[in-house]
Amino acid sequence: MDYRIISNTFGVIKEESIMQGKKHDPTDGNRAMVKTMAAVGTKHEDIAFKLEISADTLTKYYRKELDDGRIDANAAIARSLFDTARSGNLTAQMFWLKTRAGWKETDRKEIDGTIHLSWDEWVDDGNN
Repeated sequence: MDYRIISNTFGVIKEESIMQGKKHDPTDGNRAMVKTMAAVGTKHEDIAFKLEISADTLTKYYRKELDDGRIDANAAIARSLFDTARSGNLTAQMFWLKTRAGWKETDRKEIDGTIHLSWDEWVDDGNN
């Protein structure tokens, strides 16, 4: 496979494959690998690199696997969180209610920089 070196505006250099004109034939094994890698959060560019195809080709041939992997993984984690919350885990319950039910902390203390002292506290500090 041929590669060209490119850099972005931040100076980060990466290799990009040059695969124009080559036909890609997805296999069942590749589809399973793409779904698994997408499920664990692997970047599309890295999945494409592993398959020796461009990111555009990955998206063209594996859109369903990319989407299904992400959705299935999120659903599995959400189910685990839900089960943990239902079993009595207070942290999981609070997290669920804050992120899913809109609950929030209401015990907030505002700090405005003002120091409030009573007359007795002020005198005790030597201000007489």
